[in-house]
Amino acid sequence: MSLPPLADLPASLEPLGERLLADLRDPSLDDPARDSALAGWPEARWQALRRVGAASDFVAEQVRRDPAGFIAYASSGALEQPLAPGALRDALVAALEGCDDEDELARRLRRFRNRQQLRIVWRDVTRQADLRETCRDLSDLADACIDQACHWLHGRLVAQLGTPTGGRSGQPQHLVILGMGKLGAGELNLSSDIDLIFGFPEGGETVGARRPMDNQAFFVRLGQRLIKALDTITVDGFVFRVDMRLRPYGSVGGLALSFAALEQYYQDQGRDWERYAMIKARVVGGDREAGRQLLEMLRPFVYRRYLDFSAIEALRTMKQLIQQEVRRKGMADNIKLGAGGIREVEFIAQAFQLIHGGRDLSLQQRPLLKVLDTLEGQGYLPPAVVAELRDGYAFLRYAEHALQAIADRQTQMLPEDAGERARVAFIMGFADWPAFLERLQHWRERIDWHFRQVIADPDEDEAGTEDTVIGAQWLPLWEEAFDQEAVCRQLEEAGFKAPAEAWKRLADLRDGAQVRAMQRLGRERLDAFVPRLLAQVVEHDDPDLALERVLPLVERVARRSAYLVLLSENPGALQRLIMLCASSPWIAEQITRFPLLLDELLNEGRLFSPPQAPELAAELRERLARIPEEDLEQQMEALRHFKLAHSLRVAASEIAGTLPLMKVSDYLTWLAEAILDQVLALAWRHTVARHGTPRRLDGDPCDPDFIIVGYGKVGGLELGHGSDLDLVFIHDGDPQAETDGAKPIDGAQFFTRLGQRIIHLLTTQTTSGALYEVDMRLRPSGAAGLLVSSLAAFGRYQRGEAWTWEHQALVRARVLAGSPRVGTAFEAIRAEVLGRERDEAVLRGEVSEMRAKMRDNLGTRATDAGRAPQAFEAGAPFELKQDAGGIVDIEFMVQYAALAWSRAHPALLRYTDNIRILDGLAAAGLLAEADVHLLQEAYKAYRAVAHRLALQKQPAVVGGEQFHDQRRGVMRLWQALGLA
Repeated sequence: MSLPPLADLPASLEPLGERLLADLRDPSLDDPARDSALAGWPEARWQALRRVGAASDFVAEQVRRDPAGFIAYASSGALEQPLAPGALRDALVAALEGCDDEDELARRLRRFRNRQQLRIVWRDVTRQADLRETCRDLSDLADACIDQACHWLHGRLVAQLGTPTGGRSGQPQHLVILGMGKLGAGELNLSSDIDLIFGFPEGGETVGARRPMDNQAFFVRLGQRLIKALDTITVDGFVFRVDMRLRPYGSVGGLALSFAALEQYYQDQGRDWERYAMIKARVVGGDREAGRQLLEMLRPFVYRRYLDFSAIEALRTMKQLIQQEVRRKGMADNIKLGAGGIREVEFIAQAFQLIHGGRDLSLQQRPLLKVLDTLEGQGYLPPAVVAELRDGYAFLRYAEHALQAIADRQTQMLPEDAGERARVAFIMGFADWPAFLERLQHWRERIDWHFRQVIADPDEDEAGTEDTVIGAQWLPLWEEAFDQEAVCRQLEEAGFKAPAEAWKRLADLRDGAQVRAMQRLGRERLDAFVPRLLAQVVEHDDPDLALERVLPLVERVARRSAYLVLLSENPGALQRLIMLCASSPWIAEQITRFPLLLDELLNEGRLFSPPQAPELAAELRERLARIPEEDLEQQMEALRHFKLAHSLRVAASEIAGTLPLMKVSDYLTWLAEAILDQVLALAWRHTVARHGTPRRLDGDPCDPDFIIVGYGKVGGLELGHGSDLDLVFIHDGDPQAETDGAKPIDGAQFFTRLGQRIIHLLTTQTTSGALYEVDMRLRPSGAAGLLVSSLAAFGRYQRGEAWTWEHQALVRARVLAGSPRVGTAFEAIRAEVLGRERDEAVLRGEVSEMRAKMRDNLGTRATDAGRAPQAFEAGAPFELKQDAGGIVDIEFMVQYAALAWSRAHPALLRYTDNIRILDGLAAAGLLAEADVHLLQEAYKAYRAVAHRLALQKQPAVVGGEQFHDQRRGVMRLWQALGLA
């Protein structure tokens, strides 16, 4: 956000600005050099000096202490120019050149800091720097001072005490300095403390001195001297106030600990607030490579691999403690800690980071504004909410800087003094204090409202004045306060048709082994959750069914009670869970098998609005890009979670009616294509790393000259829930030429291993299941053929050896992933093979013969595959796919038409899905429009019912009294085409 335009200097502040100008031009000092320099100043600089002098006592004091130095610095143009990256560090290195004692180090550090602080305040007050630049410069200044002081002191201490050396590695050891809080995030404010933690890689002792010293003692002494160099107030002020209380065990803990001790502490004793603090941790000084290793060691403590909704309770507790302290100390006017303050925005962002950051690596970052951008981009928060949080946070940070610019004092309290209020309003661009206060109050109210939506206790009512526990009426039932008769009466009155059975399910859960083995905290969470669950179940049309389907999930996650917290904290998610499970046992089973899917229920808009194909592919690429290339296990888990999550979103959208049948299949097919594209990329990278790159026949390297062809449902864009993939692999490399790697193999072997790797990635069972079942039997020569065919061999087989049923399958074949060049060549072969001249009588006979075999083997025997008269009676089964007049009859007619007529009408081969091929038959006048409409509507109706039955985990069978007109119409057209 941007602040209001610079305000005119109010009359009450004019004397302050004029006094500073007068002091700088002091006529009692006869200084020609000064006068010459000031004469060259532009008017804008004089105006800026007047404004800054009126706003900041700190700047005025620095100017008066060293007017000549200030004039020279300002005349260089430094106040009007932003700094290049690394400029502060380079300037400090130069400033410390030749420094030879600690007192001189302290003096130079403070003078450097004061000069840079003056520049930063100047640019902030005059609006030459925005919030990001100010925070970045302040953080860079702290980094430079910490690191250079540490480097200087380390060298002096080594000369006195020897070099600290690792006991195991024998390598020289250096201090690692972690910056926490705003320093760690690169968001330091104008007068901030710096929170630090000191560590060193390993224990050992110093070498090179007469008396060796333990490494910890060495680094404690180094840490003490570093704090003194930065924190002690001298005649030149201080560099930064240093706070070490975030270290393990706080102020009573060791000042510096080894990596092993730090890891052990956080693993065994780390508390929730320390996880919260460690989100911001960044190496700001010392051994940066070792520091990166330390942060990697501590990452599992900060970011849990599972959804961690217990973190929100910890944040809520922390906020309550802060609010108590605010009330106790009368700090309601504190814009950081008070209601709607800076801390609440930080809590909102960090709640999502702690909960989701273990799985969503995009949340593992420090700067708050970037985290807010990610929350918007990944759909965790709506854009309008993020916009308000971003703008409100920026306003508060600008106000914080205004408060601190006045006297270089660490404060976030609104002033009571009229003069300071006038200064703050002036710096913020407002005409007076009431105008500023009105705007401040607006942002604090908006931030506090959003904070309560995310962090507030769901048991609190809107006013937050009293606790009203959701589902309290069900608590006695769960705690066995009633006898069975009273329990059943309560359940029956609430709408249960079989109350005794419902009560037995609840009792079996409560008394089951899983619950009995729970620890105290988990049991407390379960006891709080079940009444909430019952309160929502009874709102459902069929509470018996809803409870029956949700309780297996509750039992599954009882030992991982963070999921119970998730549902307790998000009543909307619980409501959606009950609705989806009651609507579909398939969904209930999926969520029970993979509870991580509960995450998808949090965002209603995202749940019922799956993304389009380009967004799907981009999202998956982005997820995998954040995982190290060598971490195959995590890549496989990411692929599976992506598939599970988006499959759930499609099923939910289908149940909610936001996606029609054709779109459901489209989305499921796009999902498979996005996954196959990335699976091919992973398999290619792995196989090339092992064996090198294969060659094409012209000698050039393959890149990758390989395609994955989809047949059947995936080829025809008709995937359903749980469909497997019919795939064929084709390459266009030189099968004889060897790869160029350390372990070379010939091209034929390479592509076979590539195909095997793809199948492995798709079918391996991990904790998140398999990606897809894969059927490769449609490849040339079927199960007896090579796993991967060359393009030339595929063409020869299709032209000379393939059966008619294989050409029927080729009608629905299309390239799903891989080389565009090979894909184009495949399309040419497909068009040539399908478009050849055929004897229609022979073709009809072969198609009819294959269909008859399928009916005999797969159709309903009791009704002669749907052809007997009783097949149309109530109670008789009609198998939607295989019985006469069903799905396969329509598919065979379409395939027959494509094979019989595409030579004269090549447009029939443009698409691979039945609906658009039928459109082509109508457009070419080969079938009457009425007949095409009948086939299309019947096909969509059958598939819609089959989809619904799949979500109910039922076979694709309906009663014989259904679909009479459609079935008879399809059978009539089958006869009309001569397919007896």
